Amino acid sequence: MMITFQGFSKQKSPQVLFENALPASDPGTLEQLKELSSRRRAIESINQNSFVTDAIAREMSGGLTSRCEQNIQKVEQYLPLLGNLIHHVNIVGDNPKMARWISDLKIRWSSSLAPSSFFHLSGPKLYQMDNLHFELGMTLFVLGALLRDQALEVLSTDLVQSATILRKAAGIYQHLAQVVLPCLQPELAPERPPEALISVSAATTLVCLAEAQAVTVKKAEQKGNTGGLLAKLHYGVCEFLNEAIHTLNSATKQCKDISSLTDYITTCKMLHELLSYKYLAESLKTEGKIGFAIGVLCQVIQSSEKHTPREETWRLVYKQVIDDLTVLLRKYEHENEFVWHEKIPMQDELPVPQGVKIVSSILYQPQRWERTLVFKM
Repeated sequence: MMITFQGFSKQKSPQVLFENALPASDPGTLEQLKELSSRRRAIESINQNSFVTDAIAREMSGGLTSRCEQNIQKVEQYLPLLGNLIHHVNIVGDNPKMARWISDLKIRWSSSLAPSSFFHLSGPKLYQMDNLHFELGMTLFVLGALLRDQALEVLSTDLVQSATILRKAAGIYQHLAQVVLPCLQPELAPERPPEALISVSAATTLVCLAEAQAVTVKKAEQKGNTGGLLAKLHYGVCEFLNEAIHTLNSATKQCKDISSLTDYITTCKMLHELLSYKYLAESLKTEGKIGFAIGVLCQVIQSSEKHTPREETWRLVYKQVIDDLTVLLRKYEHENEFVWHEKIPMQDELPVPQGVKIVSSILYQPQRWERTLVFKM
């Protein structure tokens, strides 16, 4: 990953006390509802200032040293309990009492993708939906985001593990888009967080796959693979991201502004397109087609001027890649002028990279603790 976007995992949610809203019919149910609240409280603390020392946090997590892994564990311990509650609520069906109790939970989440508002000086804007699938969807979105953070954390030490974690994150977002969020769409309020939209999760699936392939390309570069293969792999990243941009088009109609995510995807796509053309040019040069190599480099450098990344760190990376391509172009032009004297083909005669996708998502399989819950109906 040449640039990073860490805006997926900054959601916040006020406290939810399940035992206060859902009347338990027996002590066992009450105890399980209290445990559910306790597990959720651990998730609520993820994006809050923590006064827990590293040593205590490590002990509480069973020896995990990474804060990211500790947070992932918190979410994974909550989800089976939440799944069990949803199972028993579904058994009850469309019951007015249950609907009122779920409403009393006041499930509210902020968005990490929607822009901050000056009108919410006391904290981030909260979106409320009286549906447990909203709670499940937002929690899974956080889990996928935390996995992305973990992939970035291990990127410098283990490329294979980083790519595998990103594929797991893709599987979670795919599950969200295909299984969880469709249950929620009929009840979506006019104002909703982007994370509750099918198109956003579908696009994020593709982003994670693109990032996983980008890590795989880095591994291939380290192994000394040839320019032709690297050009195809980089362009495969572009194809994932092109599909993500297309998928997000419907989300932009429902959400006023998710431009930070859109710009990240667009900048990533442009960076990998630049690298794809770089390796294509090197491959053409190796084949003795320096005129075509020069034409390809001229074309992609010219097209890169149409995009300016919004983040300063992204702009620096973008500029460095373009500068590297410009140096390569000048080298080829100098060599062609003094040695080969090849004609530069017209733009419509130039080859374009052929993308290859080699990664796929790892299927997410939700876990549910099968414990009986009985309510005072």
